[in-house]
Amino acid sequence: MMKRYCTAILSLLLMASFRTEPKRIVMLGKEAPAFSLTATDGRIVQLHDFDSAKGLIVVFTCNHCPFARLYTDRFNALADRYTPLKVPLIAINPMDSLLYETETLEGMRVFAASMQYHFSYLQDRTQQVAAAFHATHTPQVFVLWRENSKWIIRYQGAIDNNGQHPELAAPFVAQAVDALLRGDTIAQPERLSLGCEINYRK
Repeated sequence: MMKRYCTAILSLLLMASFRTEPKRIVMLGKEAPAFSLTATDGRIVQLHDFDSAKGLIVVFTCNHCPFARLYTDRFNALADRYTPLKVPLIAINPMDSLLYETETLEGMRVFAASMQYHFSYLQDRTQQVAAAFHATHTPQVFVLWRENSKWIIRYQGAIDNNGQHPELAAPFVAQAVDALLRGDTIAQPERLSLGCEINYRK
């Protein structure tokens, strides 16, 4: 009974919090926007810090979104699997901290510690980075690949296709990174992302 009750509550939260993408702009093949953002450990993290890597997994996520919270273990698993292969993962929080008080840098520090993140968690305080990527939801992923001294977006969209049951999910991001590491073309480089809409300041 309790399990059914918790599942029902989660379903209601998800229905209230996620929508289909309001305006999808395909970024595939484009050069990734540069960024310089503050991490929860106080460091300034810039895109060019990763210039010696083969690729970079950029996840737009946040603290309060119930859909994003389902992916915490999967974020860590991706970081643990691909960082040794020179494809690290970073997370960027684009949520308006004036609208959501839990999304301040201090709130992010507390959340990252409680979730035991294995990667850098950055605050996009002005939302300019998310806007440059045309990110629309949390969680949403962009896989960047280093090509001719540039960072090119080679995948964008969902992490997988089953938030509540990872054992049943098709691992879209892992499949994309594996293809790039092999030197292959990604079979489907764009996947519809679902989650909590990023409310941009007017």
